[in-house]
Amino acid sequence: MIRINLLPHRAEKRRARQIQFIALSVISLVLAALLVGFVQVAISTQISYQERRNAYLKQETAVLDKQIEEIKKLREQTQALLARKNVVEGLQSTRSDVVHLLDQMLRILPDGVYLKTLKQTGNKIALVGYAQSNARVSTLMRAVEDSPWLDTPSLIEIHASGAGVTRVSEFTLNFNLTKPQNPVSPPPPDKSVGAKS
Repeated sequence: MIRINLLPHRAEKRRARQIQFIALSVISLVLAALLVGFVQVAISTQISYQERRNAYLKQETAVLDKQIEEIKKLREQTQALLARKNVVEGLQSTRSDVVHLLDQMLRILPDGVYLKTLKQTGNKIALVGYAQSNARVSTLMRAVEDSPWLDTPSLIEIHASGAGVTRVSEFTLNFNLTKPQNPVSPPPPDKSVGAKS
């Protein structure tokens, strides 16, 4: 027996395909929305992670900047302390020079020569004084040349001047203060005195 289907099967197939298409479209939209949401979450997570890293790096950079400033201050303080140390060492090494200068001036100053000023700049000595004659200035220059602590005398100027009633020569003399090559050392103590006692 032959069966004839008089139902509108084409319309039902069309409706089934439409329902299937709508379902697939809804599933695709849901999957696309989930995918976009997942990508958005992943990107925002990466952005927040990078922002946290940037903030950490800024914080560490600020800490390092403070440390660099402290290091600069310490270096400046070190340089200042080294400069002070060098000045103190320079003063320590030259503190006896004034004593030797004055001692030598007392030893070599001839009679008839009077000092007006004595100025020391480093190892250079500038002397201004009065002499009763030019010969006494020459004697002073020879004495400076022969001194173990003084050398290189140079007469800058000499001219007649009146000091009170008498006529004298005012002179300007420059020379150097040096360390002797073989400083005079005190004689050694007598050992025989210690041996007898």
